[in-house]
This record gives sequence, C-alpha cells and structure tokens, in this order.
Amino acid sequence: MFTVIMVLVVLGGIGAVFGFILAFANRKFAMEVNPLIHEVEDILPKGQCGACGYAGCAAYAEAVVMKDDVPPNLCVPGKDAVAKLVAEITGKKAEEVEPRIAHVRCKGTSEKAALSYKYKGVHDCKAASLIQGGPKGCKHGCIGFGTCVSSCPFGAMTMGENGLPVVNRKKCTGCGKCEESCPKNVIQMISINARVKVDCNSKDKGAIARKLCSAACIGCGLCAKNCSYGAIQVQNNLAVVDQKICAEKCSEATCLAKCPTGAIKVANELIANKNSDTVKVTI
Repeated sequence: MFTVIMVLVVLGGIGAVFGFILAFANRKFAMEVNPLIHEVEDILPKGQCGACGYAGCAAYAEAVVMKDDVPPNLCVPGKDAVAKLVAEITGKKAEEVEPRIAHVRCKGTSEKAALSYKYKGVHDCKAASLIQGGPKGCKHGCIGFGTCVSSCPFGAMTMGENGLPVVNRKKCTGCGKCEESCPKNVIQMISINARVKVDCNSKDKGAIARKLCSAACIGCGLCAKNCSYGAIQVQNNLAVVDQKICAEKCSEATCLAKCPTGAIKVANELIANKNSDTVKVTI
C-alpha cells in the first residue's frame, strides 16, 4: 500500500513539474495573433475546399491578413460578397470575381453509352479507372460512381438515376473540388454566364465516338461552321467553345441547330432567353 502511495506521489510531482514548465513556456514563447485573422476567417464559407490555393479557410485568412501580395478575392465559393468584406477588413482592393459553376462534360447515360466490361470492385471512379480505364466503352466519359459527389463540400452534386452526376446550380460555388477528384477530367469549371456548353469529353474520331456513345460529339465541325463569331473550334475531334467570345458577341445560338448528336446545348436557359427570343434549343 505504501509503495502505491509513493508511486502516485512521485507521478503527481512529475506531472506538476512538467505542468509548470509548459505553462512557463506557453507564456514565454506565446505569439500574439492578429485579431483581423479571426475576423476574416469568420466570414469565409468554411468549406475548406482549397480553391484559394491554401490549406483551408484559416490558412487563407492568415495569409491575406499578414501578406501584402495575397489578394482578398481568392475565395471562389464566397464570390464578390466575401471578397468585398475581406477587402474592407484588410484594406486591400478586391477585383471582381467571375462566378463559375461545375459542368459535367458527358451525357453518356447507361442507355446511350456502351460498356467494355462489367465492373465488380470498389465503387469509386479513381479505383475503377485503374482497370483498363474503367468499364465504360468511351475512355473519356464519366465512370458514374460518384467520386465527384462525395468530394463536394457544399452538397451541390447528386447522382442522377441515369448514372451521371447532377449539379445543383443554386448550391454550386465553383470551388473546383469535383473537378480535381474526377480521374477522367470530365468536370470543368465554366462561367455561370456561359451561353452554350459541349456535353462531351471524347477525343475519339467520329465513327468510333458515335459507336461507343450515341450522345458523343463526333467532331464534324458543323457547330463551328454555324458560329458567326468563330467562338467554336474542333480540337482533338471535340468541339471547344471560347466562352468569352460567345458571351460578348453571340445573341443567337445558331450552333445548336446543326449538331447531329445533340452534344452541344444551351448552358443557361435563363440567360439564353433573356438575351434572345430566337435562341434555338431544339435539336
């Protein structure tokens, strides 16, 4: 019994000594934190998405307060509203932030896209892509296992019944986490004001692309020929839209009418209808 008491006394004494040492060190080497850092962190969305280029909201808050060369508009999810508040707190000038949204460049549903084999394994796009590029015949298309959905910190994506992810325009902040998580580079951030979009990511030649997916862009170039402003080019057998030219000059999306597979679509019906009553959306 005496031994037990002595052991407890010794351990208690050692603990007290180390406690005093830590307390002294804490006071001796404590660093004062700029209160502006906490103010900035409080107004950030707390998505910890890393779109700003820093490891979370706290890291960006510290950088934007302590470093003169870090701009106040790096929080993509926060958009202009947060950028202006950060600018006010830090005394910096906030350049305008262009809102963006995730665009799923694939319409290869289970009904339209062929499979090269039946996959049985971890239900994850990155894991599936390691086996012959994934089960989908088109090796550029969405695998459809929802890795992008699980990576979205704002709950802006869900898996549709057709096996493809669906973006909620109201919730999407354009942070880019889903874009980073996709092993096929199917997801792309585009301007929320984009007029038209290409719902395909295939780089295969026309005949092959059409065989693997009935909704694929076949690189025929009809959309480019019907664009009056040169906003569309065919690169690597895929139509690519220059959104800046399209948004600034186009008032009638004539490119939509000639697409034989319907791979090119109106990106935002509200904007299209607002800017022109003659936008053709029927393929």
